[in-house]
Amino acid sequence: MKPSHSIQETHDVAQVARRARRASRLLATLSATRRDEVLIAAAAALEQRRDEILAANDLDCDAATVEVEAGRMSRAMFDRLKTSARGVGAMAEQVRGVARLPDPLNRMLTATKLDDDLILHKVSCPLGVVCVIFESRPDVVPQVVSLALKSGNAIILKGGTEAAHTNAALVQVWHELFQSFGDIPVDAVSLLHTREEVGQILALERDIDLVIPRGSQAFVRYIGEHSRIPVLGHGEGVCHVYVDSAADLEKAAAIVLDSKVQYPAACNAAETLLVHGDVAENFLPASVGRLRAAGVEVRGCSRTISLAGTNDIVPATDDDWAAEYSDLIISIKVVDDTEEALAHIDAYGSRHTETIVTEDAATARHFMTSVDAAGVFHNASTRFADGYRYGLGAELGISTGKLHARGPVGLEGLTTYKYKLFGNGQVVSTYASGERAFKHQPLSQSTTDKSKEEK
Repeated sequence: MKPSHSIQETHDVAQVARRARRASRLLATLSATRRDEVLIAAAAALEQRRDEILAANDLDCDAATVEVEAGRMSRAMFDRLKTSARGVGAMAEQVRGVARLPDPLNRMLTATKLDDDLILHKVSCPLGVVCVIFESRPDVVPQVVSLALKSGNAIILKGGTEAAHTNAALVQVWHELFQSFGDIPVDAVSLLHTREEVGQILALERDIDLVIPRGSQAFVRYIGEHSRIPVLGHGEGVCHVYVDSAADLEKAAAIVLDSKVQYPAACNAAETLLVHGDVAENFLPASVGRLRAAGVEVRGCSRTISLAGTNDIVPATDDDWAAEYSDLIISIKVVDDTEEALAHIDAYGSRHTETIVTEDAATARHFMTSVDAAGVFHNASTRFADGYRYGLGAELGISTGKLHARGPVGLEGLTTYKYKLFGNGQVVSTYASGERAFKHQPLSQSTTDKSKEEK
């Protein structure tokens, strides 16, 4: 497959954004059926073009191997970059999953009768143009494009140079598909390549409605500080598992192992294990043994080192408690009680995902109420913090902020609303003079549907 453009090509970013804005207006008018047809066809196209996608990924991985060997790229980033036949199949299935979701557009959120023949509707609608800036993971492309199209948004992608060939191959699948459909503008999906283009993007607040940076906390902060556009940050994940004094220790050991080992490069992997002092002596030797057998480097506090029954634990430093390792490394701290665990999470956590393992319902409720994070789990692995696993079909990222969207960001995070007022010649002056008065009567969905049918 020959890319439709060179991966070294630079763009007039302002023109790209304006074309995306025009495309977004067309996307917003497409029926839900048409949008789903595009997604279903895209899933099939990804599977049909699997070998070409993998060939492009091999080019990126060959170059990345040199970077890893030279110490310029982490093994975790390389793992996120590499895909496989199974990975391409998972991309296609996620696109189908998005197609199966209910239409997020034109939903009646509220309806209010302001007066006779003066009805106000609050209706869901697309944001418009969304820009996602991400590194390494090529599976981001089908995830975010499918979510954008399902919600009627145009999308501008800026991937990392390490995945340039793979990203170009994936975007070309979508572009060629749009051309075959005819009524889908190619500018619904745009791909940028250079770091300089990011700086230009951040000044285009008239044409881009939302920027979603996916990367380190420092990167997300930089984008927020330099953008005139609203930013929804997918930042780092310093996630904790807290094993309470009332924990089922076998259950706890399985949760700890899964949270750390199942995919350590993910932002929802556990980085720190907190263990109540009352169970530390019984829990730590076996749990640390399982972690070490899985290839995990363990860094621990002095109490952990003395209780774990092994001499290969690295003494933890203050930097370890705040670290997102994204690798087979975990830090362990023994705490005196739940309050100390909560204080530690508050001091070092990134407000991503936190888990408590306990059979005490009252302690679980207290923990889940007290922790300030996008996801707080009871007796479950942190790895469940994912848009697909939440039933969102896919995700644009996981927001650790609190405004607009929080946690895995799916279709709802790509929509806003508008007010539609249906009148019959009313003017404000008759209400200002007291000739007429507002009724402000909430209408039920059935009443609203009936009034629309009568019209």
